[in-house]
Amino acid sequence: MTKTSRGIIFALMAFILLLAGCGNEGAGSNNGEEAVNEPASAANEGKTIEVGILHSLSGTMAISEVSVKDAELLAIEEINAAGGVLGKTLVPVVEDGASDWPTFAEKARKLIQQDGVATVFGGWTSASRKAMLPVFEELNGLLWYPVQYEGVESSPNIFYTGATTNQQIVPAVEYLLDTGHSKFFLLGSDYVFPRTANKIIKAQLEATGGETVSEEYTPLGHTDFSTIISKIKAAKPDVVFNTLNGDSNVAFFKQLKDAGITAQDLTTMSVSVAEEEIRGIGPDVLAGHLAAWNYYQTTDTPENSKFVEAYKSFTSADRVTSDPIEAGYIAVYLWAAAVEKAGTTDVDAVKEAAKGLQFNAPGGLVTIDGDNQHIYKTVRIGEVQPDGMFKELWKSDSPVKPDPYLEGYAWAESLTK
Repeated sequence: MTKTSRGIIFALMAFILLLAGCGNEGAGSNNGEEAVNEPASAANEGKTIEVGILHSLSGTMAISEVSVKDAELLAIEEINAAGGVLGKTLVPVVEDGASDWPTFAEKARKLIQQDGVATVFGGWTSASRKAMLPVFEELNGLLWYPVQYEGVESSPNIFYTGATTNQQIVPAVEYLLDTGHSKFFLLGSDYVFPRTANKIIKAQLEATGGETVSEEYTPLGHTDFSTIISKIKAAKPDVVFNTLNGDSNVAFFKQLKDAGITAQDLTTMSVSVAEEEIRGIGPDVLAGHLAAWNYYQTTDTPENSKFVEAYKSFTSADRVTSDPIEAGYIAVYLWAAAVEKAGTTDVDAVKEAAKGLQFNAPGGLVTIDGDNQHIYKTVRIGEVQPDGMFKELWKSDSPVKPDPYLEGYAWAESLTK
């Protein structure tokens, strides 16, 4: 399929999205009074609009983030082929966060101040997002963050297109309890997402009759799991809830299998292992293990069939899609629709225009929650198959309203104050 034909195919998707945002003429400009908003105004003056893409293209997180970068570039190409945004061509400015959180903050500042981008799509780990957040708030920039995370956050300068806690972690624990798993071994990388997620999981288990038998952390990039596996054997859990990130997952699952522990012996539930990571770890190693996401390559929607075909054509036939890949892709379309609705790339106007926008995404209908700038998402539990794809075991009846502060759960009241 040619690049032009891909753009034509997805033009209808963009049109549907734009219809959802009709009305509400452009609003909220600061009329250039603050220097921090000048990049957005400058972007409107010419025939192009520069947008930032900021992911780890090197280091321990590259295994996950390179593909999200590719999905965002695909969306930009499709939108340009369909006429651009406000009649202008999107020009990506790509930077490498290098799996280093201070570098993410430094590159975010460069993109906003030096490159004058209208928005930034980027990040993966919560550490990278936390590092960038004060930069975007200080400079009134706009970040579209594409990965599930631990919740307990809502920045006016970030749109969250990945799942928050009640759209992944909480229902994953509920699923495990409902299917007879009650003794949890919590294993994570040592940074904010796993520690906060596990704090939530422990409270949920205490309130619902489950048990935390152990809680262990390793540094990002850690590769020797012999001690951890010995602790797993000694604790005798019936499930490992895995919040490891990056290429540590490769080492953990391979060493788990080498130790004679398979999915038939011990269930693992992962929240950061998707199709892309399965390629790096090996389907033979992961077959039978579980993961909670909002999208799989096997998700059965007409939009997803087109998306998978376009992504493989844009990259290569052996590449796969995944939840963060899809979330990065739809972020570009949602931003583009908000800009069209606002009639400007001005950050404040775009935020106002984005409220309530809907999109028939590859994973199903998504809606931007105007109160917290997260999106409604369908929750899915899947089992890894020998071919590296997921078999969907369960999904929510409808898209779940984002609840980043877990206000709908009495057991979480003390966690989010």
